[in-house]
Amino acid sequence: MNQKLTIGKLALASEVGVETVRFYERKGLIKQPEKQGTFRHYPDELIARIKFIKRAQELGFTLAETKELLELKIKSHSKCGDVLEKTERKIFEINNKIKDLKRMQKSLKGLADCCVSDDMPLSECPILDYF
Repeated sequence: MNQKLTIGKLALASEVGVETVRFYERKGLIKQPEKQGTFRHYPDELIARIKFIKRAQELGFTLAETKELLELKIKSHSKCGDVLEKTERKIFEINNKIKDLKRMQKSLKGLADCCVSDDMPLSECPILDYF
């Protein structure tokens, strides 16, 4: 296509808000073009870049990690193994978070089981006493 888009059209095509585009600009994930008259005109290639960023976020990558992935994508000497290493590191982090969440769930379940009555006065609430 190779058309130029205003920020609103870029945001709409990328399925994000205008503020998200501006946020990505501030974080250095996308480059803000120079003004041409009263508007900035963004290349349509940024649609794919923004969608890449959103997908990476949905998979748990931070913006800093996503920026690293984008940089790998443009480096000619990068290999699939570089991306695999970052992906495996993210899997490790997610597994640790799952363990932590399961431990928290077990603790909260134990606290919830201590409540013998919904009508118990708040001053006798075993959950609050625990805290």
